[in-house]
Amino acid sequence: MLNYKTSIKGDVTYSDLVIKEIKPIMKLIIRGKTKDFITTIGKNFNMVLPTEANTSTSAEKLTAFWLSPDEWMLISNETVSEDNNTYQVEDELIKNISKAKLGAVTDVSDQFVMLNIKGSKVFDLFATGSPFNFNEFKNKKGSVVQTILSHIDVIIHLTEKNEVNLLVRRSFSKHLHSWMSDSASRL
Repeated sequence: MLNYKTSIKGDVTYSDLVIKEIKPIMKLIIRGKTKDFITTIGKNFNMVLPTEANTSTSAEKLTAFWLSPDEWMLISNETVSEDNNTYQVEDELIKNISKAKLGAVTDVSDQFVMLNIKGSKVFDLFATGSPFNFNEFKNKKGSVVQTILSHIDVIIHLTEKNEVNLLVRRSFSKHLHSWMSDSASRL
């Protein structure tokens, strides 16, 4: 995160819809299959990884998104220091997971941009550019979905009613933000 440069130019506010970037947030991908892998995560971070598709779990400092049967994304619940890109969580995972040959840890903090979108028109906005049916999703706090929004791969996490965190690859973030701003202005 050193020399962090955002591709997003400011927050967007329309009636009943606010879009803003949350930065800097630590984002890690962890992969593993064994019971020892799951147990090690639980013991070190006081967290049970979600094992059901399209779900998440949260602990005091971290939230875990289920991405596949052997893959999760861990994000920090609070912003982290912009002064360095070393994370205690990552160091502990490397020591207890990677070096113990239980799984893999990859820092994707700079690869993804996280946008917080809230308001009563969040799902109206998504309906204009995504094939995913959000009817059940929007009623289950903690739901996670990997889908397409305006032809761009995204991960969407429902944090509260009418509030989501959306993760998009940095290289597509400016285009997606522009599309959302334009679409939101028409709702």
